[in-house]
Amino acid sequence: MPRPFLTARWQYLLFFSYRCPSALLEPHVPRGTTLDQWHGDTFVSLAAFLFDDTRVLGVPFIGHRTFEEVNLRFYVRRKMPGGEARRAVVFMRELVPRRAIAWVARAVYNEPYLAVPMSHRIDVSAVSGGSIDYGWRYRGREFRAAATVSGQPEASATGSLAEFITEHYWGYTAQRDGGTLEYRVEHPRWPVWHPQTHRVEGDFAELYGQEFGRILAGKPDSVLAAEGSAVSVHGGIRI
Repeated sequence: MPRPFLTARWQYLLFFSYRCPSALLEPHVPRGTTLDQWHGDTFVSLAAFLFDDTRVLGVPFIGHRTFEEVNLRFYVRRKMPGGEARRAVVFMRELVPRRAIAWVARAVYNEPYLAVPMSHRIDVSAVSGGSIDYGWRYRGREFRAAATVSGQPEASATGSLAEFITEHYWGYTAQRDGGTLEYRVEHPRWPVWHPQTHRVEGDFAELYGQEFGRILAGKPDSVLAAEGSAVSVHGGIRI
């Protein structure tokens, strides 16, 4: 396994998840993987969180150690020869506020990163809860993802939708030549909150296209929040 390429803390995560027709996702499935399902349904998730203490190959990413990310993701799996099923995330688009970060991610992983203005307002603790609020702009349009939580986060139940959404330890991304890059993401299991209130606002058709925009304009099937943890993202391997 390659050494970690990137280490950081992923903190104050929000996940807004929606059932999505598999036919809409199939064209984006990297070669060598198949769509992952929960009780026969496929999902997309809008995820927002904060990077902190970001390091590349162990070296602090000077001037870029703390920043927001918002991404649209869906879920796949790869069946290994020994029977292991590697459950993974595929990103449709990833937003960050710094051009250098977007450039590195595109160059190293061919991930679909885009730099846009972003902000956050966070007042939350793992003891009493609080509020998490992310905002960003794209082509002059304003977007927002926010939630309030109370009490302490709890471990997601085995087999639950919360576990399906949050517990993925691999990533796959299609390459320019049609191949696929596989990389490992290490972090402990995340206890989660089920938010009391939540808001998702913006013209998502402008950001993700009409079909995905219609899905994100609807009511999410699941809304989760997590305090997060340290994370290690390993270098990629061609499969």
